[in-house]
Amino acid sequence: MPVAVITDSTACIPEQLAAQWGISVVQVQLVAGDRIDDEGRFDRAELIEMLRAGRTVSTRPPDPGAFFWAYQDAVSAGADAIVSLHISSKLSGTIDAAREAAQQVKVPVYVLDSGTTSMSLGFAALSAARTAAAGGQVQRVMEVADRRVRASSELIYVDTLEYLRRGGRIGAAQALLGSALSIKPLLTVQNGEVAPLSRVPGAKRALGKLADLAVRRAGEHKVDIAVACATPSDRELTLVQQLRHRVPALGEIMLVQASTVIGAHVGPGALGITVSPLAS
Repeated sequence: MPVAVITDSTACIPEQLAAQWGISVVQVQLVAGDRIDDEGRFDRAELIEMLRAGRTVSTRPPDPGAFFWAYQDAVSAGADAIVSLHISSKLSGTIDAAREAAQQVKVPVYVLDSGTTSMSLGFAALSAARTAAAGGQVQRVMEVADRRVRASSELIYVDTLEYLRRGGRIGAAQALLGSALSIKPLLTVQNGEVAPLSRVPGAKRALGKLADLAVRRAGEHKVDIAVACATPSDRELTLVQQLRHRVPALGEIMLVQASTVIGAHVGPGALGITVSPLAS
């Protein structure tokens, strides 16, 4: 494709979809003990156990070299322009690495700060790639991606805010710190950072409230929805089924594995719902 689309692994795009639409995914890195590596090279179950045991798991942006080679591969495949769409700059330095690499590439590279993460970023990258595959010029591809991320919502359930606090990603959600253990925080991503939505007593009621919020955000618009979690269970499958029946104008609905980088910050037991309206 004349316009290549590249994103990072926090987009949570299933591998088969990324491959189908020719999206190159640059891996954000994890630091666990003495090991530093791409997040995709870590065993998910081991990382969850490390987090539960209170061991430090941190994250860091990809090396600029990873972006450079992703861009070079796109050029070698025939791209004459690249749209590189990434996690909010308030949550990660990933976009800085992308910009550094972009300066070394011979074709134009347009590095976009999505202001969000997870499948809000993933759906935007997919829309951008589909537009490029249909022959869209680079400006059109960027417009489609920008419109999609601006319309999308991230709705997040966490068991505790402790992991966000430890990682320094708590943002405006700091206002919820100090709540009783039985109170479960519901969060969103707003203005590029984690922000509070609500406090609900008990996990079951909190997840019900999360579903209600997703249905309300969807309204009567045609939307794609993704439920993202570390390890799918009956809880997430039930949530998908509820949303399938309750959202009146549903496009795609998918259950995806959350990026382990995101998981390191939100902690075990967290899950997210992305509500992403389709262009009218």
